[in-house]
Order: sequence, then structure tokens, then C-alpha cells
Amino acid sequence: MKYLVTIQHPAQAQFYRHPVSELRDRGHDVRVLVRDKDVTTDLLDAFDIPYRVLARSPNSVGGLPLMQLRYEYRLLREAWRFRPHVMTSVGGLEISHVAPLVGARSVAFDDSEWTPSRRITLPSLDAVWTPRAFAADRGTHQRYYDGYHELSYLHPDRFEPDPDRLRAAGVDPDDRYFVLRFVAWNAHHDVGQAGFSPAAKRRLVAELERRGNVYVSTEADLPDEFEQYRLPVPPHLLQDLLYYADLYVGDSQTMATEAAILGTPAVRSNSFAGDGDMSNFVELEEEYGLLHSIPDEGAAVDRALELAADPSSKAEWRRRREALLADKIDVAGHVVSVLEREGERARRRPAGKRGVAGWVRDLLGRWVE
Repeated sequence: MKYLVTIQHPAQAQFYRHPVSELRDRGHDVRVLVRDKDVTTDLLDAFDIPYRVLARSPNSVGGLPLMQLRYEYRLLREAWRFRPHVMTSVGGLEISHVAPLVGARSVAFDDSEWTPSRRITLPSLDAVWTPRAFAADRGTHQRYYDGYHELSYLHPDRFEPDPDRLRAAGVDPDDRYFVLRFVAWNAHHDVGQAGFSPAAKRRLVAELERRGNVYVSTEADLPDEFEQYRLPVPPHLLQDLLYYADLYVGDSQTMATEAAILGTPAVRSNSFAGDGDMSNFVELEEEYGLLHSIPDEGAAVDRALELAADPSSKAEWRRRREALLADKIDVAGHVVSVLEREGERARRRPAGKRGVAGWVRDLLGRWVE
């Protein structure tokens, strides 16, 4: 069976890491196409996953529409030549446009209720899989599973923290240390949103430094004033660093979820937090007590400092983590099962009914070849 996986973000490289490897181990032909953003290709290199870059991230939000058009045109050319049975992505924007044109089934995995582009992807997707607590309606093809995207690579069946990997990178996992993450806010779904201000970042670093080592990760270039706090580990060891950390604080969506799932005290603050927050953050906070999502940055910093001063917080988070894991599945295994089922559906579909009408396919073929 042929599968085409599209990846546009580092978190998506993590999400598809194990499914891609497992599908290949099962004898399937899997092709990975990428929009290079942040450390996406660094992660894929570390995971030994072959890929092809179709586009680079623009320098501003204004450049996103043109970049997306270029990316989807190149994706169409690649898909037309490869002729996959199934195309899959997180969100589904690009595959919703391309898969019907090449006769492939389209399978999206979605965990973000906020993303406005979903309005134009839903009609042509064959399946949209979301976490059980997902609050948005994704239409008649929506299906649910018990988990979060991050459990595709952080479920205990997939991830085992290794203190020796950290020691080799110069980090003593037994030392007290804190991980901070600040994002760039330049994605299409980030328009009008914001995270920690420069003043709040400085306060966090100064106050936490009194209690242990501080490591700062940024999506944009690291400011000179924080250079001495640069992450000491390569991107593929970030989850090991998070697991042994005494506290995570940041305005990142993904890393807040990762820290919570790993049982590390976590504080998240950005303009998404508060009323109308996304379902995964609400569940992690209200159902499991693993995350504090606080829209006011001053209150968020105060809460972070309280947790840093509490010697029992880490043990309590580890206990709460066990309750979460008892309720959730190995998401990577679920993804593999879903994609194989969809592949069988595509294989059984009569050839004449795959894709658009024959005359449109012929015209399209002459255009993209």
C-alpha cells in the first residue's frame, strides 16, 4: 500500500515518527513531504526518516498564503507521480485539496479547535480523527479516540526517558532546572494572538535562576540577553529534558501538553488560555490537574514561582500522570490501524471510481507532469 504523509511543523514530525516507521516495517511504501519550519528537518534526520522538502516557512504571516499555494502545487505534482492510496496530515488543509485530484483517500488528525482553515478542508476529507474531548464539530466524517497527539510519541510504549542521553549533552538530570519555551506567533492560526511579553520573560528567568538552572527554547532567534540560557540539548532530546525538569513554563501549546503528559509541573500562558480554551488544555487542567493555563501573564509567573518553590510538586504531578495514562491509548498504534484500514478501502475501490472524472484527470495529468 502507498501512503503519503505531509508534515508542516516539528510537532507533526513527532506525531508521525512512529506510524511512519511502523508502516514501513509492515512493508508499505511511505513517502514523507515537508514544509521546513523551525527544527522539523532536524527531527526527521534524527529519527532517520527520509523526506523531501517542498517549501520553507515564510518570514512573516503575510507570506503564508503564497507559501501555502506553492507548497500545495508541489504536493500535487509529487502525489500525481506517486499515486498514493492514502494521504494523511495533521489538520488536513493541504491533503483536502490534493487527495481528491489524485484518487487518494484523505485522513486528517486534528486537535486544534481554533484553526480557521478547517472550514475549507472538511467537505473533501474522508476521515477526521480528533481526541475524545474535542469540542468542535468536524462534520459527518469525524471520529474520536482517547488520547492527545503528543501521546503518539510520549505514551510509555513509545517513550522511555534516558538520563544518560542528557548527561552526554551536559545536563545532570538530578540537578534542579526549569525549561522555558516562547513561540514566534507567526503561523496562520496565530494571527491576533500573543504570549509572554519581554518583561515577563525577563522576570521568569531572573526569579527561576535563583532556584536552579534555566533553559530557554524559542521558535524565533534567541535574543542576545537569553543566549546563556540556550537549550543545551538537540531537538530530539527535548522530551528527555522535559521529563526530568522541575518545571515547565511557556506560551507554547505543544510543549505545555508534552510537559503535562510527562508529569512535569506545567504553566502555560497566552491569549488562547481562559474562556473558550481548547479542549485538550481544559481536560489536562480540570480532569487531571496536570496543567495551569493562565491568560494573565503576571498571574502565570506567580503560579510558576509557587510551583518552583514547592518541593512536593514534581511527585504530585507524577501521580496525576498515572491517572491520565490509565485513561489514554497508544496513539501511534491507533494511527497505524486507521491508515491501514483506509488503505484497504482505497485498494478495494474500483479503479474507474478512484479520483475525479477521467477527462479531468487527463487534463490535470498533462498540467502537472
